[in-house]
This record gives sequence, C-alpha cells and structure tokens, in this order.
Amino acid sequence: MRTVFFISDGTGITAETVGHSLLSQFEGISYRQERIPFIDTREKAIECRRRIDEAGVRDGVKPVVVSTLVDPAVSEPIGGANALHLDFIAAFIAPLEAELGIKSSRAVGRGHSQATSHDYALRIDAINFTMAHDDGVSNADLDKADVILIGVSRCGKTPTSLYLALQFGIKAANYPLIPEDFERGCLPGGLDQYRQKLFGLTIAADRLTQIRQERRPESKYASLDNCRWEVEQAERLMRRENIRWLSTTTMSIEEIAATLLQTIKLDRHSY
Repeated sequence: MRTVFFISDGTGITAETVGHSLLSQFEGISYRQERIPFIDTREKAIECRRRIDEAGVRDGVKPVVVSTLVDPAVSEPIGGANALHLDFIAAFIAPLEAELGIKSSRAVGRGHSQATSHDYALRIDAINFTMAHDDGVSNADLDKADVILIGVSRCGKTPTSLYLALQFGIKAANYPLIPEDFERGCLPGGLDQYRQKLFGLTIAADRLTQIRQERRPESKYASLDNCRWEVEQAERLMRRENIRWLSTTTMSIEEIAATLLQTIKLDRHSY
C-alpha cells in the first residue's frame, strides 16, 4: 500500500483528477489517497512535508506527491520530502514562459478568477433550473432548457442533469418514461413541442435491475423481466420518435455528459 498525496493551494480537484488519470494506467497496485487543499503558506507546506515523510515511514515505500502549487516559496518545503514528486505547475510553466516570451504571474487562484461573476450567476441559475425540473416535476419554462433528458427510472438522468448544470452551466430538465407512456405510445405530455431539445438515456436491463434492487428489493419494479420490458419499450419509443439516445450501462457521468455535449453540439466551457 502506497500513499498518494494530491496537494494544491486551491481545492485540489485538478491535482486529484490528473493524478487519478495517471494512476489508472497501473493495474494491480493499491493506493491510499489523501487530498490536502489550500496549502498557501510555507508553514502549511512544512506541516504537509511532515505528513508525507510520516506516510513513507509507515508504508515502507516512497509516497507519490501530485502537486499543483503555484508559489515556488510554498512548494519548496514539500520538495524536500522523501517522495516521488509530480509537480504539474513547474513542469509546464517554464516551457510556456519560453514560448510566450513572458514570465508567469505565479499568482494563486488565477484559474478560478478567470470565471466572471456573470459565469457564476449562469451556473447557479442552471443548477436551480435543473433541480426545479428533475424527474418531470414541472413543465414550466421548458423553453429555457438547453436539453431535456428522457429515459426509464434509474438510468442516470438526474445525476447527469446535475453534472451538466454544475460543471457546464447547462439548464437540463429530465423526464421519466413510464409504463403509461408506453401504453399510449407517445412522449410524456408537453414534450413534443420541445422535440429538438430531447435526448434519451437507456441502460442494459441486467444493470438496471441491479440498481433498482438497491432501492426496492424483490419488487416488480426491480425484476429483470420488468426492467427488460421497460428498456425495450423506451428504446422503441425513442427510435419511433427519432430521438437521439445513448446507453449509460458502462459509462461514467463524465463520459455521458461529454458524449451528450458532443452529440447535440452544445459548446460550453467547464468551470
């Protein structure tokens, strides 16, 4: 067991995301992961170095340190720890300075400051909209939606909608496809006029029954036969209505969102 530290002067999300991408390439190795955010003074950095060295003694192997610290004066104490250091700021700042012909500001928090108050307000508005239009709760203001997700219950509509709002500022509504819709052979009431905004999610029946069993075990709702019937009916409806859709069976929320954005040509930057 080897400890991996994700260290940042901000939230540590970037260090952790990049670090996970690297570590995923190495199978069969177990890691103990620690995120240490807001390391913005030498005093905090010295304490951080102590924790890294303690982990190395405890584990009997060098820790891995993935760092996005901007200030060299803060990162210097951590560099003295007995660990493998992956400093992403240091690795890329120097080549950029050489190519651009200017020195970087080395200012902490500049990445987050690039998002304007207008961007922030748009994202909060998108989150509020998405929460108010979860699971077919409301038809109000659907003309303001950027996308409307449809699919059977528990196929991933709600988490995908919230991720789109939080990460991209996209107003996403979602509606469940239920047996009554299949019996009528048409879309849920009120959605036909927003056909160009509709996007379908589906899922393998065996995976769906696993998810539903956690919510309502041994129920008809969670049975494999019922899940298979609902998925078949939903896919048939989406094909008949010519609605774009994808399967979420083996995809992460991030992959679902990226594929959706690419398919419907929504060009939004992430926050």
